[in-house]
Amino acid sequence: AFTVAAAMFALLSLWHFRSLPAVETPVASSGGMREFGEAFVTFFQKKHVGAALAFILLYRLGESQLVRLAAPFMLDKTEAGGLGFSTVEQGLFYGTIGVAALLAGGVLGGIAISRDGFGKWLWPMAMAINIPHLLYIYLAVAQPANRLIAGVCVAVEQFGYGFGFTLYMLFMVAFAEDSGKYRTSHFALMTGFMMLGMMIPGMAAGYIQSWLGSYSAFFIYVMACIIPGIAVTLPIRRIVPANFGCKG
Repeated sequence: AFTVAAAMFALLSLWHFRSLPAVETPVASSGGMREFGEAFVTFFQKKHVGAALAFILLYRLGESQLVRLAAPFMLDKTEAGGLGFSTVEQGLFYGTIGVAALLAGGVLGGIAISRDGFGKWLWPMAMAINIPHLLYIYLAVAQPANRLIAGVCVAVEQFGYGFGFTLYMLFMVAFAEDSGKYRTSHFALMTGFMMLGMMIPGMAAGYIQSWLGSYSAFFIYVMACIIPGIAVTLPIRRIVPANFGCKG
């Protein structure tokens, strides 16, 4: 699989090398460190930067922890509270069907915002990334023997994640829109904070699950993480214009 992936990327690299337009080599700036410092400082001087950082760090608080325990939960024996999936089944449901649903949700989210704008889909997308966590509570409590039921639950949750993640990405684009020559730098900073918002809660997920004592209790806790996720979404309406992203 890795060999096939490597060959695919090598072929794509050759295609890009031939098809992408040539550009002039930029002249290195002697004030590179100064400009880096300016980009960093001006980002934290932006209006609403506190609310923006809170949103970037906490919008996916539940998902950042669920994603760390999803695979162990599926693979763990039913006696231990898991679903007892084989590695093949886990790879199929989470790594194949789930990924397809994730992509479908992202594509549909992009289409929805391009038609109606950021404002109309703010709350549906914020709910879409959080409410489907209820399905993992059901899976942990019921432990259905029917693999199709489990697969559908995983697909729905991943679709909701892809759909809700569209709002997240569009917010970062919108927040960097008025950054002038530092738009790209500010967007890059936000992607760094985005990864931090996934990494730190994810590091604690295993400890929290062990402390709570069961997968069902852990997924209930994940569901409770909707509270800070929604709280940081409230100010976003005042930061991003309602029609942002709308082609019409």
